[in-house]
Amino acid sequence: MQKVKTKVVRNNVNPEWNDELTLAVVDLNHPVLLTVYDRDLFTRDDSMGDAEIDIKPYVEHLKMCVKGLDNDTTVCRLTPTRENCLAEDSSFVWKDGKLVQDMCLRLRNVERGEIHLQLEWITPPGSRGLHSA
Repeated sequence: MQKVKTKVVRNNVNPEWNDELTLAVVDLNHPVLLTVYDRDLFTRDDSMGDAEIDIKPYVEHLKMCVKGLDNDTTVCRLTPTRENCLAEDSSFVWKDGKLVQDMCLRLRNVERGEIHLQLEWITPPGSRGLHSA
């Protein structure tokens, strides 16, 4: 299992990270698990909730070769369901030659909490890209 971490935002009850994190996708059947922690200096960090991101819908639309669309064209919209962690509608939008998905996730296993993030597929040099996913 691959793990990446953001920087720590100190003394903030409504933190903004604005970090770019890169994950290698090996199996589309395994969702990305996002876990939020409250960092503690002398004790174990406290979990503040988690959410799962199913990247299959994103990759399916990316494989449809949506190139050539006008900038800011909405390709698809997902709605919150019991099967996903979406807090509100999430759109796949063609921007600057890339398909991006903005989403707001409702954290689970916590009284309340949401995370806003954006997905973007990149193909590193030398990789097989979507054909290997």
